[in-house]
Amino acid sequence: MRPASPLPTASALVAGDELTVVDCGAGVTVSLANAGLPLTMLERVFVTHLHSDHVLELGPLLHTAWTSGLSHPLKVFGPPGMREYLEHFLAAMRFDIETRIADEGRPPLGELLRLTEYGEGEVMADAGLRVTALRNIHPPVEESYALRFDFGGGPSVVFSGDTARHPPLAAFARGADILVHEAMLPAGMEKIVEKVGGGDRLRAHLKASHSTAGEAGWIAREAGVGRLVLHHLIPADDPDFSEADWLAATAESWEGPVTVGRDGLVVPIDKKREGAGA
Repeated sequence: MRPASPLPTASALVAGDELTVVDCGAGVTVSLANAGLPLTMLERVFVTHLHSDHVLELGPLLHTAWTSGLSHPLKVFGPPGMREYLEHFLAAMRFDIETRIADEGRPPLGELLRLTEYGEGEVMADAGLRVTALRNIHPPVEESYALRFDFGGGPSVVFSGDTARHPPLAAFARGADILVHEAMLPAGMEKIVEKVGGGDRLRAHLKASHSTAGEAGWIAREAGVGRLVLHHLIPADDPDFSEADWLAATAESWEGPVTVGRDGLVVPIDKKREGAGA
């Protein structure tokens, strides 16, 4: 990262007075605060896979919500390996947690967390929300998922997660109001390799594990979604590429509404479709 560069991956879904967070890259906690979303609203956290730019700040987010006054059970969903992450985080923070319980009267943080390690299929369902998962393609990570959120009688939102072009995602996202899909500009790939190093190995990873903006547009078209939102942009902070470059690349395969992600972006969801957008 460089000064003023975009923060890693994290998204918030707000429905009524409930806050759901999808992925917890560095900066998610302060970003929620800057958006005016009290951490005591937090009901659920989902992690799509265990790469650091999606999970690094999960523990700090949970801990900060707790020290901010959160006292209700908090549901955490992640792929296999999430339990080990949380156990190690709580162990690392044992002194602080035990001190605050004794000195400030807080409930034990570990007892508030309701962890579910999920795989493909239905992740959760209650009266107001159903969440399903689709394994995507993000080698060498095998436990990597797209997530679909269907709010009862209301809108639906799909997150692609980090993935190469994956045609089954079109069926998974069919009819969704919003598809949040990662995107890469092939012209920017070499600049990424030059900037961070890694040579042929990084180049091969980007090609095998991520989707171009045009491929994201193809998924959106085949799925018939209401709006495509590009995020997890590669490159994310290169001044040689503007929003116009992303829109042009997406237009090769998608003629519908598209929004290019940026820090702090708010996208209202309008079930009527014609009013949807940022």
